[in-house]
Amino acid sequence: MTELIARIAGPYLLLTGLGFALSRDFYQRMVMGNAQADPILLNLSGAVHFIVGMIVLNNHFRWSGFAEIVVSLIGVAAAAKGAALIAVPEMTLQTPKTTGRVLTVSTVGFILAGVYLCYVGYLPLLAR
Repeated sequence: MTELIARIAGPYLLLTGLGFALSRDFYQRMVMGNAQADPILLNLSGAVHFIVGMIVLNNHFRWSGFAEIVVSLIGVAAAAKGAALIAVPEMTLQTPKTTGRVLTVSTVGFILAGVYLCYVGYLPLLAR
């Protein structure tokens, strides 16, 4: 299950990191505009995050190896973000904005996590 989730999450994280790098101005505007976002869209975003996180955690709650820990933490992070967007949306919108240096660090983190998970998920397929 670790490899399967890695094959899904890896490309998503890699693509997101590349999006941050290639469309930086767009993502900064998006983050800064969160306070004016439609409440229904925030709730739907919370629902999607929560459901994806819970699907991961219900199928993969393993903590014995590094790859398993990374995959499980992705599930925890998604579920926690979704829960926060649903339960306390105003407080979630008041968190520090991901701009400037934080966006740069996020970009690098997403790309590294994506590359690592692609390696974990796809290397066994290539080795066959």
